[in-house]
Formats: sequence, structure tokens, C-alpha cells
Amino acid sequence: MAIMLGPVLQFLGIHERRWGVSLLVVTDTAAPPVLQCAAAGGAFSLLSTLQSGAHVWRAVLAVVQGASAQRVVYRVDGQSYAFHLPADGESPRMAYASCNGFSSPGLMKNVVDKNALWTRLLNVHAGRERINGRSYGPYHLFLMGGDQVYSDALWQDPACPDIVAWSQLTRDQRRKVPWTAALQKQVTNFFENLYLSKWSQPEVAQVLASLPTVMMWDDHDIIDGWGSYPAQDHDCPLYQGVFAIAKNCFSLFQRHSVLGTPPPCTLPGQSAFSAGYRVGTTGLLVLDMRSERSPERKLGNNLQSAQVLSPASWAAAYQWLDAQKGMKHLVVMSSIPVVHPSFELLEKMLGALPGQQELEDDLRDHWTSAAHRAERLRLIHRLFDFSKAQSCRVTLVSGDVHVAAVGVLESKREATDTNAQIINQVTSSGIVHPPPAAMARYFLEHACLQVETVDRGITAAMYEFPTTSRRLIGARNFLTLEPDDAANPAQRLWVNWWVENEPEPSCKVIHPVR
Repeated sequence: MAIMLGPVLQFLGIHERRWGVSLLVVTDTAAPPVLQCAAAGGAFSLLSTLQSGAHVWRAVLAVVQGASAQRVVYRVDGQSYAFHLPADGESPRMAYASCNGFSSPGLMKNVVDKNALWTRLLNVHAGRERINGRSYGPYHLFLMGGDQVYSDALWQDPACPDIVAWSQLTRDQRRKVPWTAALQKQVTNFFENLYLSKWSQPEVAQVLASLPTVMMWDDHDIIDGWGSYPAQDHDCPLYQGVFAIAKNCFSLFQRHSVLGTPPPCTLPGQSAFSAGYRVGTTGLLVLDMRSERSPERKLGNNLQSAQVLSPASWAAAYQWLDAQKGMKHLVVMSSIPVVHPSFELLEKMLGALPGQQELEDDLRDHWTSAAHRAERLRLIHRLFDFSKAQSCRVTLVSGDVHVAAVGVLESKREATDTNAQIINQVTSSGIVHPPPAAMARYFLEHACLQVETVDRGITAAMYEFPTTSRRLIGARNFLTLEPDDAANPAQRLWVNWWVENEPEPSCKVIHPVR
């Protein structure tokens, strides 16, 4: 038997003081892999069979949390691996990354080592990188904020001749092409092979086997810009067929589940994949901003507004928030930044710049676009209300834009507790995808000087990285989020951006609400 992929770890939350982790393995035979773990029993069962005949296996480990942190060793078919979990009641140490791929073949040519940041993440996690006498890690969770794979090669893939032929039609012709059995087979093979090939790369595989993940998809896990095309394109048979296959593969590979049987911590009462986790006094709210994203469309005599999440999904998220007690820090994963220069401003500044098209692709379906501003405003108000009512710090973690950045939402609507009326946003992107062209970054940096008035008394601004004059870092990066030790009364969160070719991380400290 040969293991084609895995093990890939996924965090399942904490239930009755048990730290839940699922393991996903893909093999080329029908014999299940052998799992050994002294800390928790478990065995592989068949989850699904791929179109190629490969078998997808899943096992679940539930490790009892103790008074101190643990290193859990497990073996799959005799190969040894390990992951870490915090002490009972302690907040987790987390890593975050996004954009694991390339949106065009030309971008690969200028990247010497495409997985250099994956290697560094593994070294930081293992404590092998010491800076000023200090080592970092180990980490308990790996948040993956979107674009875990890039499907952009689909349209030129020789193994998908019907897709290639479709892409050469006029726009009106494309909208009328029916979804066929041949398309189903070609696109299914493409997505299944995409996950197997990208995640089995040694540098990636080592991280996925040693850090329990919390993954949420973004557009490149489907198709670039998914959900923001005109309704006639969005609703056409081919786009909907591709989406259905991408959704099935996301559920299988990223969430270790089949459609209709979501894993623990998925929010109830919604048809999307949004999830909520609680670890000690830290909460993690993961918003699915692609499953239900749809453009504005006309229905009879009525105009249906564009949406990012459905009303049911927002209600599920708010219900989860309302149930939280004693939370001190809420981390919200929003694949697209809530705070970012508006596309309208960039349109005026960009002109015919190198990298303009890439930047437009990244920004065209952002929260700051006119179609999503009302929905964004409701989210911002709700997070400020939660922060104030619970005396809980809120931090947004985002990716997508291929730069690192710091954003801040500030509310002065009430001056009674100014410290509670700050929401920080930290953006890390991408771990593989290179940054936009230098000229585009130059104009983007200038756009960051603008302070946005979100609502009466609420502003959004891009801040300089501490001890620097830059608001953007135009290099590949990932970040880590490390709480103070439990015994430290400060209870701060230390955010470190690990930037390619920079020996020391860029750091920002986030203080709790006082």
C-alpha cells in the first residue's frame, strides 16, 4: 500500500476537556492504514473513494487535556509524527497562512523556492529558528485562511479539453453550454489531482502532519473571483458545475467530511461551512465567505442584492457569539480583509500599471466594494457591540491580497471605554503567491494613507507596522499569534509576521480590553 496524501490534521474543537483532531490519509489500495497513538485510541475508516479509485480514510483522536501542555506522538503505517496541545484552559498558540499557490504560470518563473515559507514555518514550529536567543513555537493550531489550492490552471489544462474549448467561446456562448458527463469527469479529476499534488509536496506535507488545521476556502479554491461575476455568468451551467465539484473537494480534503455530515464546531442552522471554536478564553469564529456569495440579480420586478453570507449564516454566527461567556479574545477569520483601501480609490490611481490586472482580481470582490458595504457595516457594528458587552478584544485575521498589512477599526460613538472600541486586523498573504508588482504596491501604499469613514464615529485605517514607516510588506509571509503565558497578568497577544528574506519577524502586540 502507498500513501498518496497525508496524514493531514484538522482541529475538531474541545469537548469535555478532550482535544479533538481528525487525520486524513489517501491511499492507492482498499486496505486501511494502521494508526497508533498512546495518548488516544483511534482507527481509520473509509470516508470516500476518489474518481481514480484512490481511497480516502479518516481517523479521530480525542486527547484529554491536562495541567500542562502536551506533545502527542502518533504513527501511521509505522511512520512517526507529533502534534502539540495546550494545557487545559489555556489559549492556543496559532500560525496563520493563506494563498498557497500561483494564479498564473508566469508568476512561478521569478520564485526560486516556492515552498521556502513552508520550510520556515516548520522550523519556527519546531523551535529550530532562534532570534536574539529566543526560539518560537511550538504551535497548537494552524489557521489557513483561503486559497489552500489554486484552480487557475483548469482553463488551460490539456486533461480538460472540454473546459479549454469552452474558454475559447464568446461570453454569450459560454453561458448556454450545458454541463455534461465529460465535463464532470474532467473537472473532478482536475480538483482531486490538484489536492493530491499540491499537498503531498514534502515541505507542505510535513506541516500538515504536525499542526492541526482550521481551514476556510476562498475564491481560488473554486475559481478566481467566485461569487462576484455578473449573475448570468455566475448562474451558468459550467460555473455551477465547477463550484459543485470544488465544494465537494473542499469538504473532503479541507474539512475531512462528506457533504451533509459537517464536522464538529460547524455552526448549526446554516448551509455553509462557518464554524466556531473555543479554546480557553480565546474564541475563533471562521466565516465562510464563498459558499453563499452571490452577485446582484433581477428576480421578476425585484432586484436581489449581492451577498457574502446568507441571513441564516449571519444568524448562526451571531447565535454562537451570544452563547459565549468569559471570552477575553475573539479571533475572526475573514478570508478577505475588512479593512483595506477601497477599489474605487485604487481605480482612480492605478491607470495602466504593471500588475494592475492581478491587483484588480484581488480587490474586485472585497468588503469595500459598493455591493458589500451594507453587509460589512452590519458585521462591524455587531463586532463592536460584542466587544463592548463582553469586554472582549476582537481581532480580524485575513489574507487574499498578497501583502502583509495592519488595519484598525476605531469607534468613537461612545467615549466611555475607548480601549474596547478598537478592532485590529492583521493580514498575512501569501505563503506561496508572490506580491503584486512594485509599481502597483507603490500606489497601494499611498492609498493606505486614506482614512475611511465607515459610519458616524467609526473609521477604518491602515496603520504602519510598529517601529517602521511602511503600511504594507510586499513579500511572501505567514504570521503567528502567541498569547502571553497564562501566569502573565498582561494577557497580550503577540502577532509576528515572518517575511521572506527578513531575518527577524515584524511584531505587533494586541492588548486585552481593560
